[in-house]
Amino acid sequence: MANITVYGPLAMLRADPSQHVLRYANGRLKASGRGLVFWFAPATASLAEVPLDDREMTFFAKGRSADFQDVSVQGMIGWHVAAPELAAERIDFSIDPRNGRWNARPVESIETRISGIVAQAALEYLAKAPVQALLDAGVDPLRHAIGVALADNPGLLQIGVEVVSVRLANLAPTSELERALQTPTFEALQQKADEATFARRALAVEKERAIAENELATKVELARRQKLLTAEEAENARDEARGAAEALLIEAEADAARIRAVEEARAAAEQAHMAVYRDLPPQVLLGLAAREFAAKVDRIEHLNVTPDMLAQLVREFGAARAPAAPAIEG
Repeated sequence: MANITVYGPLAMLRADPSQHVLRYANGRLKASGRGLVFWFAPATASLAEVPLDDREMTFFAKGRSADFQDVSVQGMIGWHVAAPELAAERIDFSIDPRNGRWNARPVESIETRISGIVAQAALEYLAKAPVQALLDAGVDPLRHAIGVALADNPGLLQIGVEVVSVRLANLAPTSELERALQTPTFEALQQKADEATFARRALAVEKERAIAENELATKVELARRQKLLTAEEAENARDEARGAAEALLIEAEADAARIRAVEEARAAAEQAHMAVYRDLPPQVLLGLAAREFAAKVDRIEHLNVTPDMLAQLVREFGAARAPAAPAIEG
């Protein structure tokens, strides 16, 4: 906004470098330029101020796709006045000569015209394809179409306005349609998640099965080795028992052989002893018996002599003496 200072019947205008000021007097253009400073008479002067800086505006357009689905477009348009004198001729940029404020709303007028052009271009673009194709294509084709429409539009050229940038923030269907379109993707993602979960569970089950098989194989191997160990221990026990039995047998055979040798020696000695006594006369045998008896008489506590035993001894003694009588008589 221009800075105007009033000094009585005169006033001084001081404009910023980004503002183009036009001064008219009696219907004629007296001064035109950016950042001007001049004196003027407020009672007879007509002033206009055109901004030259770049400005941005937001827009929102809503259209219908080829398959009759509502689609909304939102973005920003950058523009500036390229021909200020031409713009001042077509748009009311006049200012109050006492305070420097616009008498109308020229910027809003320009932005309204740009919004209409953008909305028309968006409607034409959205009507050419179904909503799925529009969403798959993204915002780049629509941004290009809007840029071409703004660059070639004669309405903007006639007012000296130039569009410098087009940016789209969103291209979206209605919330209901968006949820409907998201459902297949969501279901596909959910299916992939379920498949991943199932695969993970299957892998876990497979690992558990492998672990169980490994444990079972380990138990089988341990059982086999235990069986082999038991068999080896049994074989060793049998060998030890067999060895002990053989040792006992050998020892028993040795003891039997020793006893047999001793008994045979004793029997041989007894036979030799009996052979000595066999050839002795009865008198001698009785004498030896009496001597043995006399040697052990002190240890005899009781002696029972029956008549039969005494008669037998007498007979034996008499029979032993009978052959000797003729020799004595002779």
